[in-house]
Amino acid sequence: RMSELEKAFRKFAVYGDTAATGNDMTGKNFSKMLKDCGVMDGKAVTSTDVDIVFNKVKTKGARTINFAEFQQAVKELCGKRFKGKSPEEALQAVCALMEGKEPANVGVTKTTTAGGVDRLTDTSKYTGSHKERFDESGKGKGLAGREDLTDSSGYVGAYKGAGTYDK
Repeated sequence: RMSELEKAFRKFAVYGDTAATGNDMTGKNFSKMLKDCGVMDGKAVTSTDVDIVFNKVKTKGARTINFAEFQQAVKELCGKRFKGKSPEEALQAVCALMEGKEPANVGVTKTTTAGGVDRLTDTSKYTGSHKERFDESGKGKGLAGREDLTDSSGYVGAYKGAGTYDK
């Protein structure tokens, strides 16, 4: 039974930390674990409660807790989460919530597809000299769209009758 809880502990202990061994858990990950597993509900158990318990069970001067200290912290919080149950029942209920859980990436910031980006990259709305850089389909013309290509035919740029001399 404890192996499932220990597995969950290890998964959360290494979450977001490439150097973590999985034997110790930081306060941040402890808080995340309790939130993801539904132990910290914001009413009976708040993030403040979790931080207080974490600091109570950890060794003085340490920044992490081991699995034994984690179990102690869970025992302290289970009575708060499941009021009216006996300590053993509350501990069972909290363990059941945590067993086999993995860190969730739900609610983690996702890339936005804001309307502003679409508006800024819509070449049909470009005006002035920028409009000249794209063809009708919106594909860039490359160098031809950025530079005035020199006309070496011998005629002045604005002359409309180019090529009519021989006629």
